[in-house]
Amino acid sequence: MNTISWNQFSQIDMRVGTVIQVELFPEAKKPAYKLTLDFGNEIGIKKTSAQLTKRYTPEQLLHKQVVAVVNFPPKQIANFMSECLILGAVDQENDVILMQPENKVKNGLRIL
Repeated sequence: MNTISWNQFSQIDMRVGTVIQVELFPEAKKPAYKLTLDFGNEIGIKKTSAQLTKRYTPEQLLHKQVVAVVNFPPKQIANFMSECLILGAVDQENDVILMQPENKVKNGLRIL
C-alpha cells in the first residue's frame, strides 16, 4: 500500500451533500445513475455518475445525504460530465455501499 502525506490528504475536499435528482444512465458502460447533489451555498450543485444500481433504487437515493470528493477535475463519462466522486465501500461483487453521515447534517459540511 502506498502512503500519502498529511499535506496530500488535506488537499482532498470531502463534503456532505444531498441527492436532489436521480436519472437512469443507459449510455454508461456499466449500469449507473446520473445524480445531482446539493452541497450548500459554498460549493453549490454538482453532478456525478455512480454505479449504485445493484443496491439502491432511484427512490432510495433521492434526498439521501452522502459523502463526496468535490475538488477532482470534471471527468467525461459517456455523454455526461461528472463533477464529483461519491464515496462508498466496495465489496467483492463490486456492490457499492454509500458512505453517509449517521445523522442529517448541513449540506457542505467538510469531512476531516
